[in-house]
Amino acid sequence: MSEPFEKFLADETVTQTFGATLAAVCGDTALLYFYGDLGAGKTTLIRGFLRGLGYAGRVKSPTYTLVEPYEVGARKIFHFDLYRLQDSRELEFFGWQDYFIPQAVCLVEWPQNGGELLPCPDVSCYIMTSSTGRQIRLEACSPHGHDILERLALARPELHEK
Repeated sequence: MSEPFEKFLADETVTQTFGATLAAVCGDTALLYFYGDLGAGKTTLIRGFLRGLGYAGRVKSPTYTLVEPYEVGARKIFHFDLYRLQDSRELEFFGWQDYFIPQAVCLVEWPQNGGELLPCPDVSCYIMTSSTGRQIRLEACSPHGHDILERLALARPELHEK
């Protein structure tokens, strides 16, 4: 597998720009997991991801609805926030399997709350806050994830600078 990709994100604007760059290299199908404390910037990164695809509407964290669907052209994107799950079996109540379909991009915040029911992601994104911004670490978890990280490096070589 590829080496982890790490980058310092100084502020919200840089975080959203990075999200847009990530969207540009993911293709029409991907499963990305986002880890980080409350307020770390997971939703901000996902907002940038959606903006990078051309979505101009409101992007909010689906904390209460668990999933927010988006369509950009023919592309389907599903944004999950599993923070409020008490038990991974709660995923069965809203038919989570119906969202993890070919030709969809699934962005999952708090995937650890989904337990072993969730499939293995293509990329795991870890966001840590610091006093001066955020540090992001992306790890490939599948061959497609490896390709995503390779395209990310080729799309913006300066992103490798920490």
